Amino acid sequence: MTATVHVLTAGYVGRKTASTVTLIRDGAALVVVDPGMVADRALILEPLGGLGVAPEAVTDVVFSHHHPDHTLNAALFPNARFHDHWAIYQDDDWDDRDADGYQLSDHVRLMRTPGHTAEDISTLVSTDDGLVVLTHLWWSSEGPAEDPFATDGEKLQHSRRAVLELDPALIIPGHGPAFTPSEQTPR
Repeated sequence: MTATVHVLTAGYVGRKTASTVTLIRDGAALVVVDPGMVADRALILEPLGGLGVAPEAVTDVVFSHHHPDHTLNAALFPNARFHDHWAIYQDDDWDDRDADGYQLSDHVRLMRTPGHTAEDISTLVSTDDGLVVLTHLWWSSEGPAEDPFATDGEKLQHSRRAVLELDPALIIPGHGPAFTPSEQTPR
C-alpha cells in the first residue's frame, strides 16, 4: 500500500497570504507539510479531525523553507519531529542531516530544491495515482513564471526542471490548489 495525500487547506497570495497545508498518511507516519499562515487555525484542525487525526498523533512536520507563512502553526503538533533542509528537531534534540534524499517513511522522501530560498526542500510522495510533489517552486499552477522573491532565479528554474523530470502526477504548490503539470507549467 502506498501513501495518501490530503490537502487540508489550499493557500493563496495577494493582499493576504496563506500556506497550502497538507497531510500525508504513510503507514504509521502522519506527516503535515507547511503548517503556516491561515486565516484561522480551524482551517487546519477541522479537516485534520475530519480525517480522524488528532494534532497529537501527527508524527512529522516538514517545512519547505523557513518563511513564517509556512511555519507559523507548527506548535499545533506537539509530538511531531520537525524536518527542514539540514536537520530533524524534536523536543530538545537537534539531529543534523541533509534533507536531499532523506527517506521520511516508506513512500515519502525529501529533495533539495533551492530557488525561492537557498534552503528549499520538496516532499515527494509515492501514491497509487503516481508521484505527488509538495513544493514551493510554484506558488500556484500559474507559477509565477519568475518568482519575485526568489533568492536565485537560475537555481529555481533548475529545481523546477529537476522536479518535472520526475514526471509527477500532481504538484501541490506553496500557495494554491494542486495541479497536474503540463507543457504550460512554468519552468
